[in-house]
This record gives sequence, C-alpha cells and structure tokens, in this order.
Amino acid sequence: MTCSRADNAGMTMTADTPLRSPAGAGDPRLTFAKAVALATAVIGRVSPGQLANPTPCDDLDVAALLGHMVTVLRRVAALGRGDDPFGAGVMAPVREDFGPAWLDAASEVERAWADDAVLVQTMRLPWSELSGAAMLVSYLNEVTVHTWDLAKATGQRPAWDPQIVSLAFDGIRFLPGENRAAVFEAMRASMPAEQRNFADPFADAVPVTGDAPLIDRLVAWNGRQPC
Repeated sequence: MTCSRADNAGMTMTADTPLRSPAGAGDPRLTFAKAVALATAVIGRVSPGQLANPTPCDDLDVAALLGHMVTVLRRVAALGRGDDPFGAGVMAPVREDFGPAWLDAASEVERAWADDAVLVQTMRLPWSELSGAAMLVSYLNEVTVHTWDLAKATGQRPAWDPQIVSLAFDGIRFLPGENRAAVFEAMRASMPAEQRNFADPFADAVPVTGDAPLIDRLVAWNGRQPC
C-alpha cells in the first residue's frame, strides 16, 4: 500500500474487479471504534521529536502520516453524514495538534454513524459504490494499517486485537495478490479524466509464511514488508 497526500483512501472497487461484502460487515461500528481507540493510544505516544521520522508509507514522515490519518476519519464521518467526502472541511490541512484533531474527527465519526440506517445506505466514492457497512470495513483496513505504519515509525508494539485485524483483512482481500497496477490502470480508464491523477494505493502483496502473525499477514497483503 502506498499513501498519497491526494488521499486515495478506501479504494475498494474497479469496473473489472468484483467486490464482495466482508463477512463481518453487518455492523462493524464497534470493531471500527476499537480500531480508532488503538490508533488513539499509538498517536498519544508519539513524541515531538519523532514527527520527522520516516514511515513505511511512501513519501510520508510521521507528521504527514498523522495528518493523513485525520483526513481518513474526516472522510468516514462525511460519508456517514451524507456529505461530500472531498469537501473543504475534510481536506483542510492538519499540520499540528494532531492528537486533538484526531479526537475531534473520531467524535464526528461516532455521531455520523450512530443511526443504524447508515449501515444499509449506498455510499459512493469516485472508485466505489458500497453499503455503509462495507464502506466502513474498507476504512477499518486503512485505519489499522496506518496505525501499524505509525507504530513501526515510532518504535511502538501495540497489542493487536484479533477481531480488528481479522475484519480488516477480510475487507481487503478482494484485491489480487499480484499485478495490482493493472487493476488501478483499468480503474483510471473508467473514471472521469479529472479524477484519474492518483498514485496506485496498493503495491503487490508481500509474501509471508502461513503461520505469520495475523497483523503481519494484513500489512503484507497491503503491500508492506512486515519485518
């Protein structure tokens, strides 16, 4: 997985790639809240001296990754409200006070997704059309992997909740393991010209052993080197 300041977050469907709803997508809100809580703990342990550290997320240092993570939550909240997930409030830069900005965005998500009806609403991004529940699972993968990125960059070893990681993994395995560049090229061809300028959001999966920890298998499937 690569990361772009243009925010290609939650990219989950192409014209040529069939997408199944994740098995646990009936009501993933509690699991998503647990993932946000774990990310909150990791963010809270980042010191000012670590903000310039490199991360596994291409071209982003810790400060830029934190800003990207806040934008991810803002987008999830906007989708839950039925607002433009690329609106000015979502895309506003986050350059400091990352912890408070993250907590504010997390509160927005909780409010926006409080109504059960949100889970069955159809949500659209330029590259996907999913039920609310399936869309939330796609962002569960994003939050979890970026939490791993941040932990890796700042020397943390969080205790990974198997429920979170398992559902996140279920939500990303629609992608083929190899030749993902062709998938994203086909996606660009089916999108309006003004929306085609984005970096491939996922590199090819990295091979790992079958007995590797589940978090290692998740990040490897997202194109990360887990070691």
